[in-house]
Amino acid sequence: MFTYWSLKKYGTKLLPTLEKRYGKHEFYSAHQIRATVYQKDFNPRFLPLGYILFLTPCELNEVFSREFPEMDIEAYKQEIISYLANKNYEGQLQVLKQAS
Repeated sequence: MFTYWSLKKYGTKLLPTLEKRYGKHEFYSAHQIRATVYQKDFNPRFLPLGYILFLTPCELNEVFSREFPEMDIEAYKQEIISYLANKNYEGQLQVLKQAS
């Protein structure tokens, strides 16, 4: 399901791209994240990861229930964490472990 380079791109380039487009914020809106993913050549298949990383927890649940009703947020996070552990990834996506 996952590709290492797509996940790594989300972990290293999505935040700087959001900051460049919208300024520095702790969180971004679903619209800002979605627009950045589609307009800046991020793999849209991993849009849920962008939401997990940069939406407020309250908005995250609302957006997931609307856009990905069949997806379990916690299971998705754990799947990414497991995948990255198998790849010995030590980058910025380690924040997912803290959010679990």
